[in-house]
Formats: sequence, C-alpha cells, structure tokens
Amino acid sequence: MKIYQAKKGVGIKVMLVVFAFLPFIKISYDSQFGFSSLFMFLLLLTPFLFLNWIYFGTFYWIENGIFHYRSGFLKGNLEINQISRITKNKASWSGVKPAMASKGLVIKMKYDEVYIAPEDNEEVISDLLNVNSGIEIDGF
Repeated sequence: MKIYQAKKGVGIKVMLVVFAFLPFIKISYDSQFGFSSLFMFLLLLTPFLFLNWIYFGTFYWIENGIFHYRSGFLKGNLEINQISRITKNKASWSGVKPAMASKGLVIKMKYDEVYIAPEDNEEVISDLLNVNSGIEIDGF
C-alpha cells in the first residue's frame, strides 16, 4: 500500500489561522467570562476543528488495484481499471473533490469524476498507469 499526501493550498492555511484566533479574539472583547462566553468560544472553535480534520485527514492510497481517497468526511474508492482519463493541472467544477489545492488531477470514469490534489501529480499518474496502461492523460 502506497500513501500519497495531499497538497495543501494557501486558502486552507489562511482559513486555519483565522479560525484558530477567532475564538480568542471574541473572548478578549467580553467583559465577563460566563456561560454565554464559553458557549460562543466552543461555537467558534467548531470550524477550526472541522478544518483541522480536513487538513490532517486528506490523503490518497492505492491498494489491490483500487485507488482510495479520504478528506474529512469524504471517502471513497475507484477501481483503477475503470479510469478512462486523467486531466493534469486543472480544477474540476463537478464531481467529488477530496482536495485542498488547485492544479491537481481530474480522474474521469465512465459516469463519475473525482478531483484530487496530491503533492506529486506525476507519481500518482505513474502508479495508476502501472495498474491500467490504457488511461488517457490530458493536460500540460
């Protein structure tokens, strides 16, 4: 089993920093720290925890001829022999997107489309082609 780490774009990093400090900024402006402040702190902390789950829980792997992906609550797999085309360095506006960056790979099958953004596009393409040499590669 080979694991591919996901590329982490600037947007997700900025959102993590903003949501990390937002609860503390809110508390610093409260004159009294009570139940409502604690509730607001936890409410503002929730998006930060959710983004961390996505940030640290996005990765891809190939095992037994199947390409698996996981990104927070999104998870799934694709039979590599069913993949017809991969478009490099392009984003997708449809389909499933377990990715956090741009210039990834659009993996197309007969009826489905999945956008991923691994750290090394060429390594993933090479390993997918080792299983299914009939995959067409588009892009630059």
